[in-house]
Order: sequence, then structure tokens, then C-alpha cells
Amino acid sequence: MIDQRAFRFYPKFIIYLKLKKLLFILCIFICANAFSQILSSNLEKQTIALGEVNHFVVKINNLNNQKVSSAAKNELLPFHFEAIKDSIGSDAGSYERKIEFAVYEEGKFTIPVLEFKVGDKILKTIPYEVEVVNTAQKADQINDIMKNKEVKLEVKDYWELYKWYVLAALGIIALIIAIIMFVKWGRKSKNSSAAATNQTLKELDSLKKKKYIEEGNYRSFYVELIDISRKFITKQYHVPADVLLTDDLIQRMKENITISLENEKVVEDVFVRGDLVKFAKTFPGQDTMEKDFTDIREFVKRSSKDLEFENLRKDV
Repeated sequence: MIDQRAFRFYPKFIIYLKLKKLLFILCIFICANAFSQILSSNLEKQTIALGEVNHFVVKINNLNNQKVSSAAKNELLPFHFEAIKDSIGSDAGSYERKIEFAVYEEGKFTIPVLEFKVGDKILKTIPYEVEVVNTAQKADQINDIMKNKEVKLEVKDYWELYKWYVLAALGIIALIIAIIMFVKWGRKSKNSSAAATNQTLKELDSLKKKKYIEEGNYRSFYVELIDISRKFITKQYHVPADVLLTDDLIQRMKENITISLENEKVVEDVFVRGDLVKFAKTFPGQDTMEKDFTDIREFVKRSSKDLEFENLRKDV
């Protein structure tokens, strides 16, 4: 038979085990809190008058000789909170920071979550909202809330005050210089291009008047025609045509994207034929010389379009 006393003892035993377990957990919780840092913060008033002094205090306990790091003095609170006094007191076991501040603008302002580093651990405060009201009446005499302070400005302070004016002035000067350079050199470039074209056309007209074509003097004709063309290419396209051999010049022109394919083809045909005439390998007729003269003349006239297209491409 089962002893009835065992059943009476069993519930008491279960209760005893549960109490023992609860006591163990409670001891662990108390020990953990006894050796951990505890941060507390307090704001004296959440509604203050305009310019009224308020107090904000942060305390940290159970430091155990650990160092506390936070924002520098007078820099813990946000912009609208004017710090009047910021004191820090600490020892091996605790840390306390007291800030006296005032706000000189109406409205609602927030003291955000502030971080304090204890050893490798970050502790944070709770946020606070401060409402600032203007209690002055129309008939009240207005006095300065704070005495004027004399502040000695350094070079960097003057720079912060006037840097935008200085940068604006430099920008205007740079713009003026750019306009002057554009007017001077831009016009000069266009004028030099037109001058080279006009001068070359005059030289071609002089060549035409020598009647080399009519007389069949093809060698003198091609020598002077190519010489005039080389000088023109050198001035107009800035290619050293006056010192390059024909093959090298043609290769350089193919690499120069300024010269159009049409003009490049004209120069290549005339220059190659001129070399053949020079070494007596070909004897061109009057029609061929007329065509080569006309092609070179048209090439000189079209060159300005090459330069206009190149300038447009650069601008884009």
C-alpha cells in the first residue's frame, strides 16, 4: 500500500524547489545590477521662459575606475541651447555632469539622445522636449538678457564670415578674365584663319596669272601649287606640312580629325600627282592641271567649315 504521507509532502517539495530557483535568479539579477553602470538623467524644467536658466544633470554610477567619454564642454547640447555653465565631476565610482543653459528663441526644442562611453560600452540618455515661451508683456521694460561679450576674432573666423564674398569676387574676376581672353584670342583665331585663307587665295590667283597651265609648264605649276598648299595647311590646320614628306603628310592628315575626308582626298590626289610630275613619272594635260588648281582653290575655301565644325565639336 502507498503511504498517504508521501502525497502530502510532494506539493511542499515542489514549492520549495520553485522558491529556490526564483531566489537564485533574483540573486543573479541583483549581482548583475550591482556591478553594471547605471545612467540617469534629469531635466529641471520642461517649460521655461525666454532666457530663463534651466538645469540638466547626467549621472553614471558603478564606474569601477572606468573612464567616461562624452562631448566636450559647452558642446553637449544642440545649437539652440546656450550653455552658461558646464561642470563635470567624477571619481572611481561615479560621474556627474551638470549643465546650466538658456534658450533665447521661442518654440519647442529637443535635447536628443546623448551618448556617454564607459570603457567599451555606450550608455544613452532619454530625449527631452523643452518648450520656451515669451512671458514679456507689451508694457514691460525690455532689458538685455545677457551682457554683451567681446570676442577676439582670428583669421579663420574672418574667413568663415567673409569666405562667400571672397569666392564670389574671385568668380567674377575669373569670368572677366575669361571674357577678355575669349574676345582677344577667340577673335584672333578667327581672324588668323580668315587671313590665311585670303592670303592663299591671292597666291593662287598669282599662280594662275603666270599661265603655266596654258604654256604646258606642268613642273613649275605643280611645284608652286604644292608649295602654296603646304604653307596653307601648316597655318590653317597646324600640321607641319612644310617639313613632312608627302606620304608622312597624308598619314598625318588621316589622323587629324579636323580635316574633312573630302579635303583630305583632294590634297592626297594633288600631292601624289605633284610628286610624280616632279620625278618625271607622269605628264599631266591641261585639263588635269585646271582641275587640280580648281580643287585646291575650293579646298582652301572649304577649310573654314572644317574649323567651324571642330570648334563646335569641342564646345559640345
